[in-house]
Amino acid sequence: AAPVATVASGTPENFGYNLPSPEILDVLRAPFPAQALVSPRGSRILLHRWERYPAISQVAEPFLRLAGVRVEPKTRRKHDTDRGYGVTQCANQFKLVPAAEGTGPEISIALPAGCVESPLWSADDRYLAFRTTTDAGVEQWVAEAATGKTRRVGSGFLNPMLGTSTVQWLPDQSSLLVKLVPENPGRPPEAPPGSEGPGIQETDGKTGESSTYEARDTLTNAHDEALFAYYATSQLARVDVATGKQTNLGRPDLHLQVDAAPDGKHLLVQTMRAPFSHATTFDRFPREVAVWDEAGNLLKTLAKLPLADRVPVHGVPTGPRSFAWQETAPATVVWAEALDGGDWKATVPARDRLFAQAAPFTEAPTPLVTLPQRFSGFRWVEDGKTVLIREYDENRHWTRTLAYPVVSAISSATPAPLGAGKVLFDHSWDEHYAHPGTPVMRVRADGTTVVALRNGSIFLAGDGSSPAGDRPFLDRLTLATGRRERVFRSAADAYERFLGLPDGNETAFLTWHQSKSAVPNAFFQTVGARQTATAGEGEFALERKEVTHNSDPTPQIRGIQKQLIKYKRKDGVDLSFTLYTPPNYTPGTKLPAILYAYPNDFAAKETAGQVTGSEQMFSSLSRHQLLLLAGYALIEDAQFPIVGDPKTAYDTYLEQLIDNATAAVDKAVATGVVDRNRIGVTGHSHGALMTVNLLAHSTLFQAGVATSGAYNKTLTPFGFQSERRSVWAAPAVYTQVSPFFVADRIKRPVLLMHGTDDANPGTTPLQSQKLFEAIRGNGGTTRLVLLPHEPHWYASLESNEQLAYEMVRWFDRYVKNATP
Repeated sequence: AAPVATVASGTPENFGYNLPSPEILDVLRAPFPAQALVSPRGSRILLHRWERYPAISQVAEPFLRLAGVRVEPKTRRKHDTDRGYGVTQCANQFKLVPAAEGTGPEISIALPAGCVESPLWSADDRYLAFRTTTDAGVEQWVAEAATGKTRRVGSGFLNPMLGTSTVQWLPDQSSLLVKLVPENPGRPPEAPPGSEGPGIQETDGKTGESSTYEARDTLTNAHDEALFAYYATSQLARVDVATGKQTNLGRPDLHLQVDAAPDGKHLLVQTMRAPFSHATTFDRFPREVAVWDEAGNLLKTLAKLPLADRVPVHGVPTGPRSFAWQETAPATVVWAEALDGGDWKATVPARDRLFAQAAPFTEAPTPLVTLPQRFSGFRWVEDGKTVLIREYDENRHWTRTLAYPVVSAISSATPAPLGAGKVLFDHSWDEHYAHPGTPVMRVRADGTTVVALRNGSIFLAGDGSSPAGDRPFLDRLTLATGRRERVFRSAADAYERFLGLPDGNETAFLTWHQSKSAVPNAFFQTVGARQTATAGEGEFALERKEVTHNSDPTPQIRGIQKQLIKYKRKDGVDLSFTLYTPPNYTPGTKLPAILYAYPNDFAAKETAGQVTGSEQMFSSLSRHQLLLLAGYALIEDAQFPIVGDPKTAYDTYLEQLIDNATAAVDKAVATGVVDRNRIGVTGHSHGALMTVNLLAHSTLFQAGVATSGAYNKTLTPFGFQSERRSVWAAPAVYTQVSPFFVADRIKRPVLLMHGTDDANPGTTPLQSQKLFEAIRGNGGTTRLVLLPHEPHWYASLESNEQLAYEMVRWFDRYVKNATP
């Protein structure tokens, strides 16, 4: 019989949280499998294991909401992950393993007390830097790779509040460039009750829409501005790793981004300036972009950028942006500028122009190349002769990568325009089956990151998506001829991906292998002679040796079976899901089932149904997947494409949603595993919106669980997902998508869950609260569970135990044991 959820009493030990069954608890509390981080030279692998779920006490650590940042005032540590979807995880195990057998011992690193995070290899493989947060502050530590010995370096505390370039290795690889809390910063600004002053905003009547998602935790008054300036101020410093000597560079300021030039003699420093905005987040605040010398003296101000609080939806600010060093020149800064006002709605012959300026920065900037579409990044090939430039077309969901010859010599003080570009890749970004892969990068001795080049060829690693699922690959591409050779492709009965290239071995690479029953481990692959191969398969014989030996943290779930199921939507779009069955499932038995999905947007039917993911991946259950241990089948990652021109795709959102669900349910029932009369639906965020809409507009599901969703899109009036029109431009779309307006039709039971500290502006807790009130007021069956202190993705152990308890309890009552 399936385990039954149990209710824990509201004792001080569990603070009133409920617990699921012991079988679920054992899996939920098991450690994550180890992950791998290969050193730059490829001599060692760091196996790092992260705390699966922190305690609620860590998640509940007090924080301030300041201009899009949630900062813990006690330490200036950033409370949440990028974009606010979770909290920072702490490492509980570091182990160094030689990348090739017989080249050294395995070394376990004794981690210091506190929350350890952000491991960062030095380019010469000698050191591993990492941060440790204690009650006093955020400390910088290093471990010696040869011995595993650790020590704190520098006497100051790091300031990671803004989340960018807090710590980096300088080109000499014997010192670190860090952002520190200023010495003697004084006490934070205080505001007696009522003294904050009014919150004032004003607009000048200019038109221009900004994205809904820029309104996250914005400043509200003068006291907020003072707090933001106090906590965001940092002191740049150089720290010698061997001696711990700390040398300050310049004066404390609102430093946002800092990067050392390849020559080690120049710093690219971006610093925020007032006035601060109450309408947008800090990354849109005014800033100065400047070059300093290695001692922290100003050499050249490259740009003074104004407040960018009216950036078009999905667009970019006007003026210079995306400043970076050319990785293959001593000290040349490159950047992009929009030619279309940063607006995708503009019809222009070219959208971006790229520029460069070299030390000593006395000559005018040099235009490098003009791009018809939006610039999205440089990748410099390590010989300095070629650069790969990526551009994308938001209107078509299209991307191109072009190879340009670097015309000027690396040593030249004045950059020259790039030569004529050669198109390497040209495809829809929704394309998975024919995706060319991503260039393999390597870290050079000076710490610069470049495209790895061996004998005139670069390497491309990709997911290898196919109708049978992902089969990752490694290809070799000769730049001069465009010839591609497949060096490696994952076996069909496993999921094995490229991990790294060892230095000094032209015929070897590392992979990360796993299967349904085999825990992830690293393998050292040696390339042999060319062999006869069918299309798409590896063209060379490989000798492989396992170099790590991780164990299975949850052997009790290996009885779970999963199978890729493919089918078609009624309009012919190819779709798929993975069907999971519980441990000890008896074939032929019809089970209650839960469908989990997250709708995605596609510009074309041809790419909408392409299969991604792999049924061969090693299972590690979390969240809704734990329902397998309560006797449910799982219709996992059912494809729910919303297909159409990105400008208008949501005009047919509901129709496509129901067609997706109907096709998935019909196919699941046809497998003989799923009982049509006992199917539930669940989804998170945009998937939660899907869940409630399916309960309102179809009779396919007995009940649903919707977590952290947004159910009234008129509260996010300047766009959502790929929808770029405002609510005033497309009011019917916003109301059609929003189940709040048909709450009187939601008669199937729905459980709503939400974290009370959800930082995503599109999914504030108010969305769940108001939908609950609307359903309750119209006589529907619903339950609202608000999880204290939780962000968009629930982080704490206690909250995830509550989530499992609630889902099992709800679906048992309204799906498994439902009256037909």
